[in-house]
Amino acid sequence: MKLSEIKEILTSAESVNFKLENGGFVPEHFHITEVGIITKDFIDCGGTVRHEKVANFQLWDANDFEHRLKAGKLLNIIKLSEKVLGMEDAEIEVEYQNGTIGKYDLDFNGNHFILKNKTTACLANDACGIPSEKLKKSLSELPVNNVCTPGGGCC
Repeated sequence: MKLSEIKEILTSAESVNFKLENGGFVPEHFHITEVGIITKDFIDCGGTVRHEKVANFQLWDANDFEHRLKAGKLLNIIKLSEKVLGMEDAEIEVEYQNGTIGKYDLDFNGNHFILKNKTTACLANDACGIPSEKLKKSLSELPVNNVCTPGGGCC
């Protein structure tokens, strides 16, 4: 989800709730402790220089059980961040500590913001020799060694 998309949703949202892909929820008394820009410059395993920039939200589960972040307040924090930090309309990455600090993509299902699990991947498959698909082999092509047969005593 891009920054412009969350701003659009927040203009008419009644509440701000974050749900994990596993069905659990971020406690409703969470705080957004940071809104910022994270820039990552790196070289992948194939030697290609890459540059990534994301809008970052950090969620924090405090012991402030009476706290509820309103949609308008979050929208104002985003607008201030855009103005002061010069934030672009970048993809949003959410940091949330659930055991350890996790990084999530953000989606919206019409009622809740969904923290979508991020995964790692090789960005240079061709340089690493990783096939794009699993090789398919017929079982009849596999070598037959130490065949176990019923009553043969191997099982």
